[in-house]
Amino acid sequence: MENENEARKPHCLLVSFPLQGHVNPMLQFSKRLHHKGRTRITLAVTKSFLKTAQDFPAISFPVEAFSDGFDDGFDEKFGPEEIYKRCWEVGSATLVQLVEKLRSSGSGVDCLIYDPFYPWALDVAKKFGLTAAMFFTQSNSVNSIYFHAHKGELKLPLSEAEVRIPGGLPALKPEDTPSFIRDYESDPVRSELMTQQFRNVEIVDWIFVNTFHELEQEVCDWMAKFLPVRAIGPTIPSMYIDKRLPDDREYGISAFKPVTDPCMKWLKNQPNRSVIYASFGSFAQPGKEQMEELALALKMSNMNFLWVVRASEEAKLPKNYREETSEKGLIITWCNQLDVLAHEAIGCFVTHCGWNSTLETLSLGVPMVALPQWSDQSTNAKLVSDVWRVGIRAQPDDKGIVGNAEIVRCLKHVVEGETGEEIRRSAMKWKKLAREAVDEGGSSDRNIEEFVSALMKF
Repeated sequence: MENENEARKPHCLLVSFPLQGHVNPMLQFSKRLHHKGRTRITLAVTKSFLKTAQDFPAISFPVEAFSDGFDDGFDEKFGPEEIYKRCWEVGSATLVQLVEKLRSSGSGVDCLIYDPFYPWALDVAKKFGLTAAMFFTQSNSVNSIYFHAHKGELKLPLSEAEVRIPGGLPALKPEDTPSFIRDYESDPVRSELMTQQFRNVEIVDWIFVNTFHELEQEVCDWMAKFLPVRAIGPTIPSMYIDKRLPDDREYGISAFKPVTDPCMKWLKNQPNRSVIYASFGSFAQPGKEQMEELALALKMSNMNFLWVVRASEEAKLPKNYREETSEKGLIITWCNQLDVLAHEAIGCFVTHCGWNSTLETLSLGVPMVALPQWSDQSTNAKLVSDVWRVGIRAQPDDKGIVGNAEIVRCLKHVVEGETGEEIRRSAMKWKKLAREAVDEGGSSDRNIEEFVSALMKF
């Protein structure tokens, strides 16, 4: 009888793009759906991602692999258009095969939830008559910018000194927009591909966004007037936020092996709110000069520091820097960022403002110094500083480099005096609202419940 009841549950197949910053949010959303107890879940990731992931978590639903045409990773000899075309052709074919395989095994798919970086997945959903849902791993504010570009309502290349987009966004300078928007002329092909995330958005059944309604209320409400947009985040492990999923203690997927014990032992010996945590995430690659300026700023500051410098970036550190700063700093190749941000020793976060890092930091109430590098990070930094008021964006010089004196100024701004207290109060406000959003009956929980209830009617 139990198997019969399980088979009657609607089956959601979630298809992720092969980057850690895309897989982890979708995995966490899958856990939330599964926790509702009324759906079956299968997570699909590319063969290339499964090969390179350091660990894959033990989860209570199956994981399937499909091919996007690049089983050994994206080949740099191909241009973006060639990669896009090959992904479309091979990915569509192998996703069709996966849906057919699940159907023949008695586990037919009812709903396809896909990363919009794979817009062709919508065609597969329509081919099989499935409910189709997009899952965005960027903010709704960034979605709004790309949506207006896709519709031709935001003219590219940008020609005005101020960018005004209806629907709740503040006035933006070109440098506040995503790099694929402001630098359109330098790479128009890639920029056009980014707007393709919204291909056929008008015919999709659901649009899920890794944000929470209270954080982007005006943008969410505006987009929901004409698109089926639902905020379902923040998608971070439950034990760091609402604690409703007792086994959900970590993402479990990492492109790099964390240096856990030395990191946590070092933090344990630091006073409360005394440590600067610095990291540029799993993908960003700051130039050598920028790394040197940050290195000098951390050395000059009156706080100790924990700095994540990936192995591929270590050569950019100043000569003998580790040895010279060993008494005030710890440099590691990777860490469990949630454990670090949740630690009482952390006073602020020097961050590239990738969306996952931004949401994690908001959810754990840590002030930020923003050093955005590319993609959506400049927009996130604008919101962090001027809208949510949980940090400050460090200003680059004429060469695009943020100097050490500017970084030190920003560090003082977020941790010292009246501005530091204001920022910390704001950070604690958003921490509370993030928890309430995913807690039982919160805005994100209600949106997930609405989706599950709708599936049950079919």
